[in-house]
Amino acid sequence: MTDRLLAFLILCLVAGAPVGAALLWTGNLILDFVFFYPLFMSGLWMFGGLYYWLHWERRWPWGPGTPPPYLPGLPWISILIPCHNEVQHGADTVLSALGQRYPRIEVLAIDDGSTDGTGDMLDQLAESHPRLRVIHLARNQGKAMALRMGALAARGEYLVCIDGDAILERDAAAYLVAPMVRHPRVGAVTGNPRVRTRSTLIGRVQVGEFSSIVGLIKRTQRVYGQVFTVSGVVAAFRRKALDRVGYWSLDMVTEDIDISWKLQRDHWSIFFEPRALCWILMPETLRGLWKQRLRWAQGGAEVFLKNLPGIRAWHYHRLWPMALEYCISTVWSFALALSLVLWGAGLLVQLPDRIQVETLMPPAFTGMVLAVACLLQFCISIFIDHRYERGLFRSLYWVIWYPLAYWLISLLTTLWAFPRVMLRRHRARARWESPDRGIKAPTP
Repeated sequence: MTDRLLAFLILCLVAGAPVGAALLWTGNLILDFVFFYPLFMSGLWMFGGLYYWLHWERRWPWGPGTPPPYLPGLPWISILIPCHNEVQHGADTVLSALGQRYPRIEVLAIDDGSTDGTGDMLDQLAESHPRLRVIHLARNQGKAMALRMGALAARGEYLVCIDGDAILERDAAAYLVAPMVRHPRVGAVTGNPRVRTRSTLIGRVQVGEFSSIVGLIKRTQRVYGQVFTVSGVVAAFRRKALDRVGYWSLDMVTEDIDISWKLQRDHWSIFFEPRALCWILMPETLRGLWKQRLRWAQGGAEVFLKNLPGIRAWHYHRLWPMALEYCISTVWSFALALSLVLWGAGLLVQLPDRIQVETLMPPAFTGMVLAVACLLQFCISIFIDHRYERGLFRSLYWVIWYPLAYWLISLLTTLWAFPRVMLRRHRARARWESPDRGIKAPTP
Protein backbone atom coordinates (compact mmCIF):
# COMPACT_ATOMS: atom_id res chain seq x y z
CA MET A 1 0.00 0.00 0.00
CA THR A 2 2.92 2.36 0.71
CA ASP A 3 4.30 1.96 -2.82
CA ARG A 4 0.90 2.61 -4.36
CA LEU A 5 0.45 5.71 -2.20
CA LEU A 6 3.88 6.95 -3.22
CA ALA A 7 3.06 6.38 -6.88
CA PHE A 8 -0.19 8.28 -6.45
CA LEU A 9 1.62 11.20 -4.77
CA ILE A 10 4.14 11.34 -7.61
CA LEU A 11 1.29 11.43 -10.12
CA CYS A 12 -0.41 14.19 -8.12
CA LEU A 13 2.79 16.25 -8.17
CA VAL A 14 3.16 15.81 -11.91
CA ALA A 15 -0.50 16.58 -12.43
CA GLY A 16 -0.46 19.45 -10.00
CA ALA A 17 2.28 21.35 -11.79
CA PRO A 18 0.42 22.21 -15.03
CA VAL A 19 -3.01 22.33 -13.43
CA GLY A 20 -1.87 24.49 -10.53
CA ALA A 21 0.00 26.84 -12.85
CA ALA A 22 -3.06 27.07 -15.05
CA LEU A 23 -5.28 28.01 -12.12
CA LEU A 24 -2.84 30.73 -11.08
CA TRP A 25 -2.85 32.29 -14.53
CA THR A 26 -6.03 31.53 -16.40
CA GLY A 27 -8.53 28.75 -16.94
CA ASN A 28 -7.94 29.07 -20.66
CA LEU A 29 -4.39 27.79 -20.18
CA ILE A 30 -5.89 24.47 -19.14
CA LEU A 31 -7.87 24.50 -22.33
CA ASP A 32 -4.70 25.18 -24.32
CA PHE A 33 -3.11 22.09 -22.79
CA VAL A 34 -6.26 20.06 -23.50
CA PHE A 35 -6.20 21.01 -27.19
CA PHE A 36 -2.48 21.11 -27.90
CA TYR A 37 -1.45 17.88 -26.13
CA PRO A 38 -3.34 15.69 -28.67
CA LEU A 39 -1.76 17.76 -31.44
CA PHE A 40 1.71 17.16 -29.98
CA MET A 41 1.09 13.42 -29.59
CA SER A 42 -0.27 13.18 -33.13
CA GLY A 43 2.91 14.84 -34.46
CA LEU A 44 5.07 12.53 -32.34
CA TRP A 45 3.27 9.42 -33.61
CA MET A 46 3.53 10.56 -37.23
CA PHE A 47 7.25 11.28 -36.89
CA GLY A 48 7.91 7.98 -35.12
CA GLY A 49 5.88 5.97 -37.61
CA LEU A 50 7.59 7.56 -40.60
CA TYR A 51 11.03 7.09 -39.08
CA TYR A 52 10.31 3.42 -38.38
CA TRP A 53 9.06 2.95 -41.93
CA LEU A 54 11.99 4.77 -43.55
CA HIS A 55 14.66 3.24 -41.36
CA TRP A 56 13.48 -0.38 -41.30
CA GLU A 57 10.07 -1.30 -42.66
CA ARG A 58 10.22 -0.10 -46.27
CA ARG A 59 13.24 -2.36 -46.95
CA TRP A 60 11.48 -5.51 -45.79
CA PRO A 61 10.20 -7.81 -48.53
CA TRP A 62 6.45 -8.35 -48.44
CA GLY A 63 3.93 -9.82 -50.81
CA PRO A 64 2.20 -13.04 -51.89
CA GLY A 65 5.42 -14.59 -53.20
CA THR A 66 7.62 -13.64 -50.23
CA PRO A 67 9.10 -16.72 -48.52
CA PRO A 68 8.79 -17.01 -44.75
CA PRO A 69 11.76 -15.79 -42.70
CA TYR A 70 14.49 -18.38 -42.18
CA LEU A 71 15.13 -19.33 -38.56
CA PRO A 72 18.66 -20.74 -38.06
CA GLY A 73 18.61 -24.09 -36.32
CA LEU A 74 14.86 -24.51 -36.90
CA PRO A 75 13.89 -24.07 -33.22
CA TRP A 76 10.60 -25.41 -31.94
CA ILE A 77 7.80 -22.85 -31.71
CA SER A 78 4.95 -23.50 -29.30
CA ILE A 79 1.70 -21.65 -30.02
CA LEU A 80 -0.37 -21.18 -26.86
CA ILE A 81 -4.12 -20.58 -27.20
CA PRO A 82 -5.96 -19.90 -23.92
CA CYS A 83 -9.67 -20.54 -24.46
CA HIS A 84 -12.70 -19.74 -22.37
CA ASN A 85 -16.10 -20.39 -23.98
CA GLU A 86 -14.74 -20.23 -27.54
CA VAL A 87 -16.85 -22.93 -29.15
CA GLN A 88 -17.99 -20.51 -31.87
CA HIS A 89 -14.57 -19.25 -33.00
CA GLY A 90 -12.02 -21.59 -31.40
CA ALA A 91 -11.80 -24.12 -34.24
CA ASP A 92 -10.82 -21.46 -36.80
CA THR A 93 -8.16 -20.15 -34.40
CA VAL A 94 -6.64 -23.59 -33.82
CA LEU A 95 -6.65 -24.46 -37.52
CA SER A 96 -4.92 -21.19 -38.41
CA ALA A 97 -2.21 -21.99 -35.86
CA LEU A 98 -1.81 -25.51 -37.24
CA GLY A 99 -1.64 -24.08 -40.76
CA GLN A 100 1.62 -22.19 -40.24
CA ARG A 101 4.16 -22.81 -43.00
CA TYR A 102 7.01 -23.07 -40.49
CA PRO A 103 7.56 -26.82 -40.02
CA ARG A 104 8.47 -27.18 -36.32
CA ILE A 105 5.22 -26.03 -34.74
CA GLU A 106 3.23 -27.41 -31.85
CA VAL A 107 -0.10 -25.98 -30.72
CA LEU A 108 -1.33 -26.08 -27.13
CA ALA A 109 -4.96 -25.13 -26.52
CA ILE A 110 -5.72 -24.46 -22.85
CA ASP A 111 -9.40 -24.89 -22.01
CA ASP A 112 -9.86 -22.60 -19.01
CA GLY A 113 -12.97 -24.02 -17.40
CA SER A 114 -15.25 -23.46 -20.40
CA THR A 115 -18.95 -24.23 -19.98
CA ASP A 116 -20.10 -24.12 -23.62
CA GLY A 117 -18.53 -27.27 -25.09
CA THR A 118 -15.16 -25.75 -25.98
CA GLY A 119 -13.31 -28.63 -24.33
CA ASP A 120 -15.12 -31.27 -26.42
CA MET A 121 -14.51 -29.28 -29.58
CA LEU A 122 -10.78 -29.08 -28.84
CA ASP A 123 -10.57 -32.80 -28.03
CA GLN A 124 -12.18 -33.64 -31.38
CA LEU A 125 -9.65 -31.47 -33.20
CA ALA A 126 -6.77 -33.11 -31.33
CA GLU A 127 -7.86 -36.54 -32.55
CA SER A 128 -7.20 -35.57 -36.17
CA HIS A 129 -4.23 -33.20 -35.63
CA PRO A 130 -1.29 -34.81 -33.83
CA ARG A 131 0.51 -31.47 -33.42
CA LEU A 132 -2.34 -30.21 -31.22
CA ARG A 133 -2.37 -30.84 -27.48
CA VAL A 134 -5.24 -29.84 -25.20
CA ILE A 135 -4.90 -28.89 -21.54
CA HIS A 136 -8.08 -28.82 -19.47
CA LEU A 137 -8.39 -26.66 -16.35
CA ALA A 138 -11.20 -27.78 -14.06
CA ARG A 139 -12.46 -24.23 -13.44
CA ASN A 140 -11.89 -20.73 -14.73
CA GLN A 141 -8.46 -19.62 -13.49
CA GLY A 142 -7.95 -16.58 -15.73
CA LYS A 143 -5.92 -15.97 -18.87
CA ALA A 144 -2.64 -15.49 -16.98
CA MET A 145 -2.93 -18.91 -15.32
CA ALA A 146 -3.91 -20.53 -18.62
CA LEU A 147 -0.80 -19.06 -20.27
CA ARG A 148 1.36 -20.22 -17.37
CA MET A 149 0.07 -23.78 -17.65
CA GLY A 150 0.61 -23.75 -21.39
CA ALA A 151 4.15 -22.42 -21.02
CA LEU A 152 5.03 -25.14 -18.50
CA ALA A 153 3.76 -27.85 -20.86
CA ALA A 154 5.31 -26.41 -24.04
CA ARG A 155 8.45 -27.92 -25.53
CA GLY A 156 9.63 -24.84 -27.45
CA GLU A 157 11.97 -22.08 -26.28
CA TYR A 158 9.78 -19.58 -28.15
CA LEU A 159 6.14 -19.18 -27.20
CA VAL A 160 3.61 -17.51 -29.51
CA CYS A 161 0.49 -16.52 -27.57
CA ILE A 162 -2.80 -15.68 -29.29
CA ASP A 163 -6.37 -15.27 -28.11
CA GLY A 164 -8.93 -18.01 -28.64
CA ASP A 165 -10.79 -16.03 -31.33
CA ALA A 166 -7.80 -14.76 -33.36
CA ILE A 167 -6.69 -16.02 -36.76
CA LEU A 168 -2.98 -16.10 -37.58
CA GLU A 169 -1.64 -15.46 -41.05
CA ARG A 170 0.34 -18.46 -42.32
CA ASP A 171 3.81 -16.97 -41.58
CA ALA A 172 2.95 -14.94 -38.48
CA ALA A 173 4.64 -17.27 -36.00
CA ALA A 174 7.93 -17.27 -37.92
CA TYR A 175 7.89 -13.48 -38.21
CA LEU A 176 7.28 -13.15 -34.47
CA VAL A 177 10.12 -15.46 -33.50
CA ALA A 178 12.71 -14.26 -36.04
CA PRO A 179 13.79 -11.13 -34.05
CA MET A 180 14.35 -13.22 -30.92
CA VAL A 181 16.50 -15.70 -32.86
CA ARG A 182 18.60 -12.86 -34.29
CA HIS A 183 18.84 -10.75 -31.11
CA PRO A 184 19.54 -12.58 -27.83
CA ARG A 185 18.35 -9.67 -25.66
CA VAL A 186 14.88 -9.52 -27.23
CA GLY A 187 12.45 -11.02 -24.74
CA ALA A 188 9.18 -10.46 -26.59
CA VAL A 189 7.81 -9.45 -29.98
CA THR A 190 4.37 -7.93 -30.47
CA GLY A 191 2.45 -8.61 -33.65
CA ASN A 192 0.13 -6.60 -35.89
CA PRO A 193 -3.55 -7.22 -35.06
CA ARG A 194 -6.08 -6.36 -37.77
CA VAL A 195 -9.80 -5.94 -37.06
CA ARG A 196 -12.21 -8.20 -38.96
CA THR A 197 -15.50 -7.16 -37.30
CA ARG A 198 -16.82 -4.19 -39.25
CA SER A 199 -20.59 -4.54 -39.61
CA THR A 200 -21.32 -1.42 -37.51
CA LEU A 201 -19.85 2.09 -37.30
CA ILE A 202 -18.02 1.11 -34.09
CA GLY A 203 -16.40 -1.82 -35.86
CA ARG A 204 -15.40 0.21 -38.92
CA VAL A 205 -13.92 3.00 -36.82
CA GLN A 206 -11.71 0.49 -35.01
CA VAL A 207 -10.27 -0.65 -38.34
CA GLY A 208 -8.77 2.81 -38.66
CA GLU A 209 -7.82 2.90 -34.98
CA PHE A 210 -5.52 -0.09 -35.23
CA SER A 211 -3.61 1.48 -38.11
CA SER A 212 -3.75 5.22 -37.43
CA ILE A 213 -3.40 5.02 -33.64
CA VAL A 214 -2.19 1.62 -32.43
CA GLY A 215 0.15 0.95 -35.36
CA LEU A 216 1.81 4.36 -35.20
CA ILE A 217 2.13 4.20 -31.40
CA LYS A 218 3.85 0.80 -31.55
CA ARG A 219 6.25 2.03 -34.22
CA THR A 220 7.03 5.21 -32.28
CA GLN A 221 7.62 3.38 -29.02
CA ARG A 222 9.89 0.95 -30.82
CA VAL A 223 11.92 3.93 -32.12
CA TYR A 224 12.62 5.28 -28.64
CA GLY A 225 13.25 1.81 -27.31
CA GLN A 226 10.40 0.90 -24.94
CA VAL A 227 6.95 -0.52 -25.72
CA PHE A 228 4.17 0.21 -23.24
CA THR A 229 2.50 -3.11 -23.91
CA VAL A 230 2.63 -6.05 -26.26
CA SER A 231 -0.63 -6.86 -28.02
CA GLY A 232 -2.27 -9.41 -25.76
CA VAL A 233 -4.04 -10.94 -28.74
CA VAL A 234 -0.80 -11.79 -30.59
CA ALA A 235 2.70 -11.77 -29.13
CA ALA A 236 5.72 -14.06 -28.82
CA PHE A 237 7.98 -14.56 -25.82
CA ARG A 238 11.35 -16.08 -25.06
CA ARG A 239 10.88 -18.75 -22.41
CA LYS A 240 14.13 -17.81 -20.68
CA ALA A 241 12.95 -14.21 -20.30
CA LEU A 242 9.58 -15.29 -18.90
CA ASP A 243 11.29 -17.59 -16.44
CA ARG A 244 13.50 -14.76 -15.17
CA VAL A 245 10.57 -12.43 -14.47
CA GLY A 246 8.19 -15.03 -13.04
CA TYR A 247 5.81 -15.37 -15.99
CA TRP A 248 2.43 -13.62 -16.07
CA SER A 249 0.99 -12.12 -12.89
CA LEU A 250 -2.26 -13.71 -11.77
CA ASP A 251 -3.75 -10.61 -10.11
CA MET A 252 -3.47 -8.09 -12.95
CA VAL A 253 -6.50 -7.27 -15.10
CA THR A 254 -4.33 -6.85 -18.21
CA GLU A 255 -1.63 -9.47 -18.14
CA ASP A 256 -0.14 -8.18 -21.42
CA ILE A 257 0.71 -4.73 -19.99
CA ASP A 258 2.12 -6.26 -16.82
CA ILE A 259 4.40 -8.76 -18.57
CA SER A 260 5.69 -6.00 -20.87
CA TRP A 261 6.82 -3.88 -17.92
CA LYS A 262 8.25 -6.90 -16.07
CA LEU A 263 10.38 -7.84 -19.06
CA GLN A 264 11.64 -4.32 -19.65
CA ARG A 265 12.45 -3.82 -15.97
CA ASP A 266 14.65 -6.88 -16.34
CA HIS A 267 16.30 -5.14 -19.33
CA TRP A 268 14.78 -7.30 -22.05
CA SER A 269 13.86 -5.52 -25.28
CA ILE A 270 10.46 -5.73 -26.94
CA PHE A 271 10.20 -5.48 -30.73
CA PHE A 272 7.24 -4.73 -32.97
CA GLU A 273 6.78 -6.90 -36.08
CA PRO A 274 4.14 -5.46 -38.45
CA ARG A 275 4.38 -8.46 -40.79
CA ALA A 276 3.09 -10.81 -38.07
CA LEU A 277 -0.56 -10.35 -38.99
CA CYS A 278 -3.38 -11.63 -36.83
CA TRP A 279 -7.07 -11.10 -37.58
CA ILE A 280 -9.03 -10.31 -34.43
CA LEU A 281 -12.58 -9.72 -33.24
CA MET A 282 -13.47 -6.43 -31.55
CA PRO A 283 -16.63 -5.11 -29.87
CA GLU A 284 -19.28 -3.62 -32.13
CA THR A 285 -21.59 -2.30 -29.43
CA LEU A 286 -21.11 0.68 -27.11
CA ARG A 287 -21.50 -1.53 -24.06
CA GLY A 288 -18.89 -4.00 -25.27
CA LEU A 289 -16.49 -1.23 -26.26
CA TRP A 290 -16.87 0.49 -22.90
CA LYS A 291 -16.18 -2.70 -20.94
CA GLN A 292 -13.11 -3.45 -23.03
CA ARG A 293 -11.59 0.03 -22.80
CA LEU A 294 -12.38 0.29 -19.09
CA ARG A 295 -10.49 -2.96 -18.53
CA TRP A 296 -7.54 -1.59 -20.53
CA ALA A 297 -7.57 1.65 -18.54
CA GLN A 298 -7.77 -0.20 -15.23
CA GLY A 299 -4.94 -2.50 -16.26
CA GLY A 300 -2.76 0.43 -17.29
CA ALA A 301 -3.38 2.16 -13.96
CA GLU A 302 -2.58 -1.03 -12.02
CA VAL A 303 0.70 -1.56 -13.85
CA PHE A 304 1.67 2.12 -13.58
CA LEU A 305 1.06 2.27 -9.82
CA LYS A 306 2.77 -1.06 -9.32
CA ASN A 307 5.94 -0.15 -11.22
CA LEU A 308 6.43 3.59 -10.77
CA PRO A 309 8.06 3.44 -7.29
CA GLY A 310 10.47 0.76 -8.48
CA ILE A 311 11.87 2.59 -11.53
CA ARG A 312 13.09 5.76 -9.82
CA ALA A 313 16.73 4.63 -9.88
CA TRP A 314 18.91 5.61 -12.84
CA HIS A 315 19.25 1.89 -13.50
CA TYR A 316 15.75 2.04 -15.03
CA HIS A 317 16.08 5.37 -16.86
CA ARG A 318 15.10 3.80 -20.20
CA LEU A 319 11.61 3.27 -18.78
CA TRP A 320 11.16 6.92 -17.82
CA PRO A 321 9.88 8.15 -21.24
CA MET A 322 7.23 5.43 -21.23
CA ALA A 323 6.15 6.29 -17.68
CA LEU A 324 6.17 10.01 -18.46
CA GLU A 325 3.98 9.53 -21.52
CA TYR A 326 1.41 7.61 -19.49
CA CYS A 327 1.61 10.16 -16.69
CA ILE A 328 0.99 13.14 -18.97
CA SER A 329 -1.86 11.31 -20.71
CA THR A 330 -3.50 10.79 -17.32
CA VAL A 331 -2.95 14.44 -16.45
CA TRP A 332 -4.61 15.37 -19.76
CA SER A 333 -7.74 13.42 -18.81
CA PHE A 334 -8.04 15.19 -15.47
CA ALA A 335 -7.27 18.56 -17.08
CA LEU A 336 -10.04 18.03 -19.61
CA ALA A 337 -12.42 17.06 -16.81
CA LEU A 338 -11.41 20.19 -14.88
CA SER A 339 -11.98 22.40 -17.92
CA LEU A 340 -15.45 20.88 -18.34
CA VAL A 341 -16.23 21.58 -14.67
CA LEU A 342 -14.99 25.18 -14.89
CA TRP A 343 -16.92 25.78 -18.11
CA GLY A 344 -20.11 24.36 -16.62
CA ALA A 345 -19.67 26.32 -13.40
CA GLY A 346 -19.10 29.49 -15.41
CA LEU A 347 -22.53 29.06 -16.98
CA LEU A 348 -24.14 29.10 -13.55
CA VAL A 349 -22.08 31.59 -11.55
CA GLN A 350 -19.53 34.31 -12.24
CA LEU A 351 -16.04 32.86 -11.72
CA PRO A 352 -12.83 34.85 -11.22
CA ASP A 353 -11.26 35.76 -14.55
CA ARG A 354 -8.15 33.65 -13.94
CA ILE A 355 -10.13 30.40 -13.79
CA GLN A 356 -12.89 31.26 -16.23
CA VAL A 357 -13.21 28.87 -19.20
CA GLU A 358 -15.22 30.84 -21.71
CA THR A 359 -15.74 28.17 -24.37
CA LEU A 360 -14.90 24.56 -25.08
CA MET A 361 -14.55 25.23 -28.79
CA PRO A 362 -10.99 25.88 -30.01
CA PRO A 363 -10.22 29.01 -32.01
CA ALA A 364 -10.85 28.63 -35.73
CA PHE A 365 -7.16 28.39 -36.61
CA THR A 366 -6.46 25.92 -33.79
CA GLY A 367 -9.39 23.76 -34.84
CA MET A 368 -8.21 23.78 -38.43
CA VAL A 369 -4.69 22.75 -37.39
CA LEU A 370 -6.08 19.87 -35.33
CA ALA A 371 -8.27 18.71 -38.22
CA VAL A 372 -5.39 18.87 -40.72
CA ALA A 373 -3.04 17.04 -38.33
CA CYS A 374 -5.67 14.35 -37.75
CA LEU A 375 -6.25 13.84 -41.47
CA LEU A 376 -2.50 13.77 -42.13
CA GLN A 377 -2.04 11.16 -39.43
CA PHE A 378 -4.70 8.96 -41.00
CA CYS A 379 -3.15 9.28 -44.45
CA ILE A 380 0.35 8.44 -43.17
CA SER A 381 -0.86 5.41 -41.22
CA ILE A 382 -2.91 4.08 -44.12
CA PHE A 383 0.02 4.62 -46.49
CA ILE A 384 2.30 2.59 -44.18
CA ASP A 385 -0.24 -0.16 -43.48
CA HIS A 386 -1.96 -0.51 -46.84
CA ARG A 387 0.33 -3.30 -48.02
CA TYR A 388 -0.76 -5.47 -45.08
CA GLU A 389 -4.49 -4.98 -45.59
CA ARG A 390 -6.26 -4.18 -48.84
CA GLY A 391 -9.00 -1.56 -48.94
CA LEU A 392 -7.74 0.50 -46.03
CA PHE A 393 -8.32 3.73 -47.96
CA ARG A 394 -12.03 2.92 -47.99
CA SER A 395 -12.03 3.20 -44.20
CA LEU A 396 -10.81 6.81 -44.34
CA TYR A 397 -14.39 8.09 -44.30
CA TRP A 398 -15.18 6.20 -41.11
CA VAL A 399 -11.86 7.02 -39.42
CA ILE A 400 -12.60 10.76 -39.35
CA TRP A 401 -15.02 10.10 -36.48
CA TYR A 402 -12.38 8.41 -34.39
CA PRO A 403 -10.42 11.31 -32.74
CA LEU A 404 -13.48 12.54 -30.84
CA ALA A 405 -14.39 9.01 -29.75
CA TYR A 406 -10.78 8.11 -28.87
CA TRP A 407 -10.15 11.08 -26.59
CA LEU A 408 -13.63 10.92 -25.08
CA ILE A 409 -13.26 7.24 -24.22
CA SER A 410 -9.75 7.87 -22.86
CA LEU A 411 -11.13 10.62 -20.65
CA LEU A 412 -14.05 8.65 -19.24
CA THR A 413 -12.21 5.36 -18.69
CA THR A 414 -9.25 7.08 -17.02
CA LEU A 415 -11.48 9.09 -14.70
CA TRP A 416 -13.35 5.93 -13.76
CA ALA A 417 -10.48 3.44 -13.58
CA PHE A 418 -7.72 5.37 -11.81
CA PRO A 419 -9.63 6.15 -8.58
CA ARG A 420 -11.08 2.66 -8.68
CA VAL A 421 -7.60 1.13 -8.67
CA MET A 422 -6.39 3.51 -5.97
CA LEU A 423 -9.27 2.79 -3.61
CA ARG A 424 -9.10 -0.99 -3.96
CA ARG A 425 -7.25 -2.51 -1.04
CA HIS A 426 -6.62 -6.00 -2.37
CA ARG A 427 -6.25 -7.43 -5.86
CA ALA A 428 -7.99 -10.74 -6.46
CA ARG A 429 -7.07 -13.20 -9.18
CA ALA A 430 -8.07 -11.79 -12.57
CA ARG A 431 -10.57 -14.06 -14.29
CA TRP A 432 -12.20 -13.48 -17.62
CA GLU A 433 -15.59 -13.67 -19.23
CA SER A 434 -16.61 -13.88 -22.87
CA PRO A 435 -16.39 -10.36 -24.33
CA ASP A 436 -18.37 -8.74 -27.12
CA ARG A 437 -17.04 -10.40 -30.28
CA GLY A 438 -18.93 -8.34 -32.82
CA ILE A 439 -22.11 -8.90 -34.77
CA LYS A 440 -20.62 -10.20 -37.98
CA ALA A 441 -17.10 -11.57 -38.15
CA PRO A 442 -16.06 -12.72 -41.64
CA THR A 443 -13.07 -15.01 -41.97
CA PRO A 444 -10.19 -13.21 -43.76
